[in-house]
Amino acid sequence: MDRAAIRTQLQTLVAPHVPRNARRYKYRVFDGQPQESTLGFRVDPQPFEGKVIATTDEAIVVQTGRTEFAVVDRSLATEIPATGTKVLVKPYARRRFDGERADTPEVRTEYSSDGTPYTVKSMILGSAPAKLPIPEPRCPELRDLIEQLEKLPAPDGFRAITHMLVDAGARDFAWVDPKPNDIIKTPPAISFTVDTAKFKGRVAVIYDRGADVYVVELHDGEERIDNVYFDTLGETLASLIDDGIWRLIQVEVLTPGRRQTRH
Repeated sequence: MDRAAIRTQLQTLVAPHVPRNARRYKYRVFDGQPQESTLGFRVDPQPFEGKVIATTDEAIVVQTGRTEFAVVDRSLATEIPATGTKVLVKPYARRRFDGERADTPEVRTEYSSDGTPYTVKSMILGSAPAKLPIPEPRCPELRDLIEQLEKLPAPDGFRAITHMLVDAGARDFAWVDPKPNDIIKTPPAISFTVDTAKFKGRVAVIYDRGADVYVVELHDGEERIDNVYFDTLGETLASLIDDGIWRLIQVEVLTPGRRQTRH
């Protein structure tokens, strides 16, 4: 979507819907590009409701408030509603393996000096982790692999590799956590099942101690990619399992608009 072109058209499109006593209006663009907070942190947008006031070849314009509007990239929308339709729009948000949004505050139980339990919620600004459902390993190399999957970026630059795994439906995790003396005989590894339009089946990431690289296997070794360095791990996995469907913006019709009739 051409943001410059939309900006030029927008004033004409929203003018009939802005109160006469309003001096300005606000709008947000949802086109699959990462959004930033006023502090410069990457953020995941919240779902919103509104009424469709216009559609163009590139955009769907939704009024979300008295002087507030949202511009949705038409090519990413799962549905193109008619003008006047009330809709619920769900832009992409990174998620954890439990299905919750990745920016959901961490909840933990702590205890006061007299043993009384209390709940603490905490969140680091700009942080939206997706931690692997794997216990703390004893093997340092497996620990490094977990950290790299959780912190290294996917090729899109917005998600971490683990966010990409969540979007690929990764489940049924298994891991190999060897003793130091067994690292050659039983290499550290993490495996899981994914289900995407690009690939459906078992994926394994295995550490090759001799070359200090990773090996990625599909379907229990039916396909094998050798010499995967840690800084290309995200790119390699994306090329195998990322179908891009996660980019779609979910548009749900709440109240249908008036049907257009031809004269």
